[in-house]
Amino acid sequence: MNFVVVDHPRPGIALVTLNRPERMNAMAFDVMIPFRDALEEISNDNAVRAVVITGAGRGFCSGADQRSAGTLPHVDGLTPPTVALRAMEMLDNVVLSLRRMHQPVISAVNGAAIGGGLCLALASDIRIAAEDAHFRAAGINNGLTASELGLSYLLPRAIGSSRAFEIMLSGRDVHADEAERIGLVSRCVPGEDLLDECFDLAERMSGFSRPGLELTKRTLWSGLDAASLEAHIHQEGLGQLLVRLLTDNFEEATAARKDKREPRFRDRR
Repeated sequence: MNFVVVDHPRPGIALVTLNRPERMNAMAFDVMIPFRDALEEISNDNAVRAVVITGAGRGFCSGADQRSAGTLPHVDGLTPPTVALRAMEMLDNVVLSLRRMHQPVISAVNGAAIGGGLCLALASDIRIAAEDAHFRAAGINNGLTASELGLSYLLPRAIGSSRAFEIMLSGRDVHADEAERIGLVSRCVPGEDLLDECFDLAERMSGFSRPGLELTKRTLWSGLDAASLEAHIHQEGLGQLLVRLLTDNFEEATAARKDKREPRFRDRR
């Protein structure tokens, strides 16, 4: 069985589905390793302009697989502490692979996004949730910390520190309507409309200039990482200059508005 399925539902759009519904798409290595590999392959596929991630069945991703973690490669002869370190490194790389993708990434959260599943959603650029989806920072409920896979970094930046502290320290569920209200997701929609909503958004984004889209994504993330406005604002300006000087996109957009047509960006002069 393929635990990760890649489809192309519309031109320029890749749909990546975690496909282990009987385990709510839990983060066993047998799922996460091909997921990471698929992300890296899609990132380098220049025919793909936007990416949508979802889960098969009732769940988006239920976090750590507490029944069977699956098989981690390249650990023969290692002691358990080192195996644990390699396991965390592999899972960290999944989150970082999402952040590093050239294309914008939309998480179509179709159900439970728990623990590491919440982290995957937060590492995406945009989150849209089905009305029956819910989110949970589950580590605290399992006698561990709620901080994992970047969660204590990403969640406060998404919803603010007070809400993040409360959600992570209480281990409570955040349902889709609340997630929309506090900015954890862009919006929640009926489950039957979820993928089409995400495809429509992906299609809209894929119509823009490729370097403009990629640089906007990069500067948004680097802005969240920046120590100060002054440190970041120059990077924004350099990105704008790069696209302005090396392409005729601005002239094409101006002409398209004058002609009352959609622009045709060539991403070059």
